[in-house]
Amino acid sequence: MNTEGMTYRRLGRTDLQVSEIGFGGEWLERHPREESVELIRYAHNRGINLIDCWMPDPKSRDIIGEGIRECRGEWFVQGHIGSTWQDGQYVRSRDLRSVVPAFEDLLRRIGGGYIDLGMIHYIDSEADWNAAMGTDYIRYVHELHEAGIIRHIGLSTHNPVMARRAVETGFVEMILFSINPAFDMRPATDDLDSLFTGYEGAFSGIDPERSALYRLCEERDVGITVMKGFFGGRLFNEATSPFGTAFTAPQLIHYSLCKPAVASILCGYDTKEQVDAAVAYETSDDAEKDFSGVIASAPLHAYSGQCTYCGHCRPCPANIDIAMVNKFYDLAVQQPAVPESVREHYLALEQTASRCIGCRGCEARCPFGVKIAERMQKAAALFGR
Repeated sequence: MNTEGMTYRRLGRTDLQVSEIGFGGEWLERHPREESVELIRYAHNRGINLIDCWMPDPKSRDIIGEGIRECRGEWFVQGHIGSTWQDGQYVRSRDLRSVVPAFEDLLRRIGGGYIDLGMIHYIDSEADWNAAMGTDYIRYVHELHEAGIIRHIGLSTHNPVMARRAVETGFVEMILFSINPAFDMRPATDDLDSLFTGYEGAFSGIDPERSALYRLCEERDVGITVMKGFFGGRLFNEATSPFGTAFTAPQLIHYSLCKPAVASILCGYDTKEQVDAAVAYETSDDAEKDFSGVIASAPLHAYSGQCTYCGHCRPCPANIDIAMVNKFYDLAVQQPAVPESVREHYLALEQTASRCIGCRGCEARCPFGVKIAERMQKAAALFGR
């Protein structure tokens, strides 16, 4: 691994020295296996040593396992407990009948006989918390930790209320939390449908609950790794940014890394060029990193919930890859005419939007209040299938 130029930060009391630019691996299975394996190896060569694997599908896990196998000891893996693969789809579960086989599968495919950061997967509401804590599920997590199979206990959430509760347990050593300038403007709420809405009017600064969370993590020495740092890419475009103006990658990376207790931001990559663009943060000057002017000069702008392609909407009874349908739809509507390349990728999906039965089960699982059934109708009409 070439560590020259990369900055490493201590991840709270785990004492792990992680690269401040990490690897969010959720799109690996969209590419040929060999290409994705090479991308992981390339990222490692650029100094990246932290990778998240929330994905339960065998292909993604095999790609990561193969990509890190030759240098397993130089990688830190965030492996999620409760992310399961059932009937060919992602299902979030606390039922040990599915949780245990899914975790053992992760352990086998990643290799090494351990997971560095065993993540309590996706706790976003009171109901999620109650389904996990004080149950056989959390006892299983502690058993894995006591046996050294997971080196440290973490938790992933988009909700600062749940994040604070995790910090206060005393046993959660780090959290995977969604941080970006738009999210930080939103107040803590159990109604996650509002997370992407209500940006009307002048911005008044970071929400006190979120600010308090970051300070608490610093005080309790609970490290933070960041997801959704680019707001699904929407902050790069003034038309989709709630600020009415665009940010750059160095600005958004810097925004997250400036927060107390944050050790690493996990960026998603499709190409080596995207890895290079993220790592280029390390050599950016202060002017390139400065995000304050963008926020300070933001015009008034209304915003409504949109997809960040996180995949938590699954499983779908029609087996639609909802995140990919939304991604291709968003790419298409940003152009005067549907690009042929986008159309071809969309039509190559195993199931397209026209298969949607309108059950809206996906909407109940979406952390961000996206009107998915409506978007499926629009996508089917746009692509004709």
